[in-house]
Amino acid sequence: MPTTEQLKTFFRICVQASNLLRNIEMTRYDTRSQRIFVLVGNEIQVEILSNGEEIIQ
Repeated sequence: MPTTEQLKTFFRICVQASNLLRNIEMTRYDTRSQRIFVLVGNEIQVEILSNGEEIIQ
């Protein structure tokens, strides 16, 4: 189950992508690592750690 911090970061990432008119192609919650993965467009990958920290690649 995602943490509250992860959900807050996920929501912020989705709003930012929407404001930039970018599609969110895929979202996934990995139960093994307890991380959320978001693919914005075809080139921006965001990983959200359990503490809400984001890693953008």
